[in-house]
Amino acid sequence: MLEESSGPGWLSEEVKTGTTIIGIEYDGGVVLGSDSRVSAGASVVNRVMNKLSLLHDKIYCALSGSAADAQTIAEIVNYQLDVHSVELGEDSLVRSAATLVKNISYKYKEELSAHLIVAGWDRKKKGQVYVTMSGLLSRQPFAVGGSGSSYVYGFVDAEYRKDMSRRECQEFVVNALTLAMGRDGSSGGVAYLVTIDETGAEEKCILGNDLPKFFDQ
Repeated sequence: MLEESSGPGWLSEEVKTGTTIIGIEYDGGVVLGSDSRVSAGASVVNRVMNKLSLLHDKIYCALSGSAADAQTIAEIVNYQLDVHSVELGEDSLVRSAATLVKNISYKYKEELSAHLIVAGWDRKKKGQVYVTMSGLLSRQPFAVGGSGSSYVYGFVDAEYRKDMSRRECQEFVVNALTLAMGRDGSSGGVAYLVTIDETGAEEKCILGNDLPKFFDQ
């Protein structure tokens, strides 16, 4: 789960990034997904938080780490991209958004505890997924993050294929989130999805009863 900070003392504690976030590219766009659980220590404070944050037209990010830190980064980048696009007279690029997130994460790496996956569509490189953390910027065909990711690396490595369709990518993301939420005590709630392509962004919330069932459930 995303975690609420409890004051200055949290900086001296072990950093936790309990949540599950995932993004994947397909021919023509991207699919980004997350669970919805937020905690403060051992308590769940929000069961249905949408961790997919709009950065700009056709660009989103998935949040993990400290809820306050991740949301702050997203809000700063959203403002800077709005100004940037007005100055240029055109929509910002996905890589520009990811670079801003990377720069903030690196500059304040001692103060902030957040990991964001940036994904979206632009006129130059179409659908793109970027991992950004502590100065890292890497485009990947798919990426997973948060504590739940350790439970599904085997699944995503085995199930990922190049040239999957939009629908197949949506199913891939939902299945990965469902498996992570079933195994990781820090992930749970509902599954949020956003599918982004040339026409815009389509958001969807999948309730727990509508998530797929696996053999151990």
